[in-house]
Amino acid sequence: MTALIVVERPENWPLEIPGTEVVSATDYLTDSRFIELKRAKVFNLCRSYAYQSAGYYVSLLAAARGHKPLPSVTTMQDLRQSSLLRIASETTELLIQQTFASIKSDRFVLSIYFGRNMAKRYDRLCSALFNHFPAPFLRAEFVRADHWRLEKLEVIASHEIPESHRDFVIERAKRFFDRPRASGVKRARYDLAILVNPEEIDAPSDDKAIHKFLRAAKKASFDAWVIGKEDFGRIAEFDALFLRETTSVDHYTYRFARRAEAEGLVVIDDPESIVRCTNKVYQAELFAQNDIGCPETLVVYRESAEEVAAGLGLPCVLKKPDSSFSTGVVKASTEAELTAQLREFLRDSELVIAQEFVASDFDWRIGVLDRKPLFACRYHMARGHWQIQKAVGESRRSYGRAEALALEDAPQNVVDLAVRAANLVGDGLYGVDVKDVDGRLLVMEVNDNPNIEAGTEDAVLKEGLYLAIMQSFYDRLERRGRGERR
Repeated sequence: MTALIVVERPENWPLEIPGTEVVSATDYLTDSRFIELKRAKVFNLCRSYAYQSAGYYVSLLAAARGHKPLPSVTTMQDLRQSSLLRIASETTELLIQQTFASIKSDRFVLSIYFGRNMAKRYDRLCSALFNHFPAPFLRAEFVRADHWRLEKLEVIASHEIPESHRDFVIERAKRFFDRPRASGVKRARYDLAILVNPEEIDAPSDDKAIHKFLRAAKKASFDAWVIGKEDFGRIAEFDALFLRETTSVDHYTYRFARRAEAEGLVVIDDPESIVRCTNKVYQAELFAQNDIGCPETLVVYRESAEEVAAGLGLPCVLKKPDSSFSTGVVKASTEAELTAQLREFLRDSELVIAQEFVASDFDWRIGVLDRKPLFACRYHMARGHWQIQKAVGESRRSYGRAEALALEDAPQNVVDLAVRAANLVGDGLYGVDVKDVDGRLLVMEVNDNPNIEAGTEDAVLKEGLYLAIMQSFYDRLERRGRGERR
């Protein structure tokens, strides 16, 4: 992808950065070469981003051309909003106080170049501010009264970069522009980011699966990179975002999805799917309204807690609204257990889900993508346990056996029910859990961010599973390029 540095007067640009082309704002806005250029990253270093200035129009038209501007018009507007500056200060409050604890003066100015400062001790704060306001060069001004706070944040014009900072700026720019690319002579059509957390215990994809996704992405004409939570400020560089970290609404995965969607990326898991799949109260209502078979369910609040045992019998299952993959799900076998667990869950949430206990040797897991079935597995219960996952101490888990089957070998009525339930949520990638108890089909839940691990979910489709998902990203981008909705 072509990397352009856009400034008002290229002859006054003080830095030489390999792999980039420096062009004037006028040329970028009017020259047919840039108007017709299909793929480009546009680093907008104009002196002003004021509304309807040349700098404003560079980013605005870059977005219209399908280029990737930094900063985006959204960031430009955010920098002008004092309320958003106040929010950024509040969300980084602890980090600000820790960073400046040893500073004796009452005012401090921090220069941020592509998310970093020359002094490494400020890296975390610089990265946090860059993630809030992704712009190449920023100047942050902090003041202290009784405590430190962010008072002002503005762009640094290129001519304002001190001579002593220029070598560092060139180094940062080279690192920012020259990310390693997959080998091969064929130029990829799109850029894909895969969000992972190497520290996550129950990650939805293991390392082998992530590498298979990367290989499949290349075959589907993507340049793909693995990113982490520290890369929030770089989302706008990509065309698509694939979340391979367990999602939650009150978590940075949701913020990644929201930012990516706002920047026009194709996103799996999309924010709406995260909201719908991570809340079991929503799913209980959704299934009831659409005649989806599921265990008998009560939505419990404090005043109705005493009705659960009579309504469902014992044992019964209690679920936190944001429970997932056996976490936040408990079985109450006695009234004492029921009372204690309800009291605990209702401390954190106004509502709790209570369901009849349905025993089975395994759950069907049907993967659904683009409103069609993708894969089928049987997830057996963990040995001596009623769930597929069993906690062993604080950090270890034991799992039941998982076996993949060809879709045609799974019961058609199970597949059909799973697809119908998933389609009520959206058109993304889902894992639907279904129990078949003596012919009674019950949807347990629709999960976003379903497990796809090497040797398990891919045991039948092999590389085809990864290619199918990458092809979905590609097809969505192509449809968007043609102006089709979906």
